[in-house]
Amino acid sequence: MFFLFFFLSVPPTSLPLQGGAGQRKKLSAPCISLSLDQSEDDLGETPDDLDINVDDLDTPDEGDYLDYTDHEMDWEDPNKAKRSGISEPYDPIPTYSAEEERQDGKLWRTVVIGEQEHRINMKIIEPYMRVISHGGYYSNGVNAIIVFAACFLPDSDREEYHEIMENLFLYVISTLELMVAEDYMIVYLNGATPHRRMPGLGWLKKCYQMIDRRLRKNLKSFIILHPSWFIRTVLAITKPFISAKFSSKIKYVTSLDELQELIPMDSIQIPECIIRLDKELKEAAENSKMNSFLLGPEPAAAAAAAAAAAAGRTDRQNAAGASST
Repeated sequence: MFFLFFFLSVPPTSLPLQGGAGQRKKLSAPCISLSLDQSEDDLGETPDDLDINVDDLDTPDEGDYLDYTDHEMDWEDPNKAKRSGISEPYDPIPTYSAEEERQDGKLWRTVVIGEQEHRINMKIIEPYMRVISHGGYYSNGVNAIIVFAACFLPDSDREEYHEIMENLFLYVISTLELMVAEDYMIVYLNGATPHRRMPGLGWLKKCYQMIDRRLRKNLKSFIILHPSWFIRTVLAITKPFISAKFSSKIKYVTSLDELQELIPMDSIQIPECIIRLDKELKEAAENSKMNSFLLGPEPAAAAAAAAAAAAGRTDRQNAAGASST
């Protein structure tokens, strides 16, 4: 027993490490005898009977602790904000009903043109979607008739005109690819369309370049109803950019009666402004013939000029009517 107490009462013999305050010191444990030689008196003692002087232990001071300032975590009371009455502002997540999700899906259409994916803003072109329509079939019900009504194009003075035309261009090309399976023809309704609604040269050129080769090849005829000097000039300017075959497919038609002689009109929807213009042009032509028969060639020429001027005024009025329909 005396032997064990002697070893426990010896003070620590470890020396501190030499260095700065930032280094840790080595702690030494008290010397404990692990001798297996025990007497009969020692068998009843347990480790709880050990007498260790804690004050003699060599412990590190404050300078020996590692500095965790750069990585410390602030643990705040979660109820602190409630007690102080101050809460951080947040934006609630908007709810989206199933019907709104379906409607939003209808605002955009994804199409593939020329192996490239495009997105069409259907909302912005909704008032102008009547610009292209299916006019039935011809030649034993096999070949499609595609009707393009220029009177439904947007005014060029609109603020978002370029965005509308860009999306409308994608809509026209993608719709054309869906409507056409075999040979087809295009009927271009040019009447009752003021100059501010006529598509620009760049837009027409882009349409022609983006049309698939199959569509170009299968186009058998391009009929222009009520051609104006402007559309004739545009086609003359674009002639260097288009092939001779395409130029040979262009046909000018001056009246609905003449158009009816070429293709079936049962499924073609003609806008009211086009019908009014055609009727007034027909009356002006009949009056010109009557004046030529009664008054002679010179007065008839003057009457024809007056009729043409009246037709131009009617064209502008009908164009204004088309914008409201």
